Amino acid sequence: MNPRATPLALCTLSLNVPRGRVFLSSVTTTPVSDEVATTRRNNRVIGLLIAAAFVVILNETIMSVALPSLTHDLEITIAAAQWLTTGFLLTMAVVIPITGFLLQRFNTRPIFIAAMGLFSLGTLIAAVAPGFVLLLLGRIVQASGTAIMMPLLMTTLMTLVPAEKRGRMMGSVSIVISVAPAIGPTISGLILHSLGWRWMFGLVLPIAIIMLIIGIRSISNVTEPRVVPLDVFSVILSALGFGGLIFGISRISEESTDGGVTLIVSLVVGALSLAAFIIRQILLSRRDRALLDLRTFQSPTFTAGILMMVVAMAALFGTIILLPIYLTNVMGRDTIEIGLFMLPGGLVMGLMAPFVGRLFDRVGPRPLMIPGSIIVAGSLWFLATVGTAAGSSIWVLLGTHIVMSFGLALLFTPLFTVSLGAVRPALYSHASAIVGTVQQVAGAIGTALFITILSVQSQALLAGGATAGAAVAGGVSQAFLVGACIATALIVIAPFIGKPADMPEGGAPMGH
Repeated sequence: MNPRATPLALCTLSLNVPRGRVFLSSVTTTPVSDEVATTRRNNRVIGLLIAAAFVVILNETIMSVALPSLTHDLEITIAAAQWLTTGFLLTMAVVIPITGFLLQRFNTRPIFIAAMGLFSLGTLIAAVAPGFVLLLLGRIVQASGTAIMMPLLMTTLMTLVPAEKRGRMMGSVSIVISVAPAIGPTISGLILHSLGWRWMFGLVLPIAIIMLIIGIRSISNVTEPRVVPLDVFSVILSALGFGGLIFGISRISEESTDGGVTLIVSLVVGALSLAAFIIRQILLSRRDRALLDLRTFQSPTFTAGILMMVVAMAALFGTIILLPIYLTNVMGRDTIEIGLFMLPGGLVMGLMAPFVGRLFDRVGPRPLMIPGSIIVAGSLWFLATVGTAAGSSIWVLLGTHIVMSFGLALLFTPLFTVSLGAVRPALYSHASAIVGTVQQVAGAIGTALFITILSVQSQALLAGGATAGAAVAGGVSQAFLVGACIATALIVIAPFIGKPADMPEGGAPMGH
């Protein structure tokens, strides 16, 4: 050792001397603090969850453009083919309420592996399915993994990210929630134009497997699991309630061979089971044993956010299903043109989300949500003119879809951030599960409502002597008109949503 070494340098001598070696640490080198290391770990986990969630959520709407091809290749009816989307949503609605329990009981890593493992397995089954039954099974297995992924992402983000940075991070999550479903038809159209429908799953499969491998090797456990009871009766009621409602809603637009008995029974069983489920959760929450803790709704902000989410998601999914029908049956566009038509709107939502997140952190929800609500409602009112001189141009429709996507981008990030931030941390997993359930139910309601109105109005116009194209145009116009009336509620609710109190400059108290 240098005899002229200073006392400070001598103090840096490491006492750890493995295999006879002495290590000197430089006085100019500062070890990475635990806080920095934890932040890097958390960012890595959230980034992986966002990427994985984007892949799995993409599959919600990827089938919409493929249904005509599937009816031909698999020799099935359009009603049967629709079950590839309905079955996906149905499974999501049944599984998501259980995720509140799963996220409390198990750690981050095994939950992620289970979600991506199920999604990868379902994608494989769908890619090699020789017929409709196995293809439907693959979609159901896919949905089981998808249902777990979004609540896992939301709960992890709310647990790890400081309140003052949630808007920015939730902007990235909004890309998953809004853009992935929006560009599903685009990707589907491009694949169908050049390849077969199996490639919609074949191209996703290696990506899903890579995500799974990365997660197995690198994802960390960032939550603290605790032993919580599972109320089996609540699981059964949840499956009957949410499953029965979505099944019944999906049957509204289908031709009935039993006089509507199945439809009525499904809706009645679903409604009664859901009512029993709600009552049971209220009773169980008094002992902290609820499968889905409904005390989240004690927050007025959370409740208002959920109401807006229902309307916004119904508008998004309804528009995604109606515009391709109009472009196909009225304008005679092919799948690749329809896919490219839907792309700009999805890109707008994706590009806007990070900026909206940063703005939210600075100005709060109202300056974003009020204009967003007006834009979405106004776009739907204009889309109600399709079939007229004003709404018959594809470029006018494209511009309207882009404007509407801009409005939705102003809504989604504040909605998710404020709603989840309005409940206390102990309820994050339950709030995430409720948000996920509402998304799926609202998407199913929006799809079924718009298609039902389209079908009823089209049949009435056909009976009156209209041509097939004119009948579809009139049906689409009527569906958008009803959607516009409902979307007007967004304008009414938006001013009442404030920033939660745990965020800087928050004015709205948190409801617990």
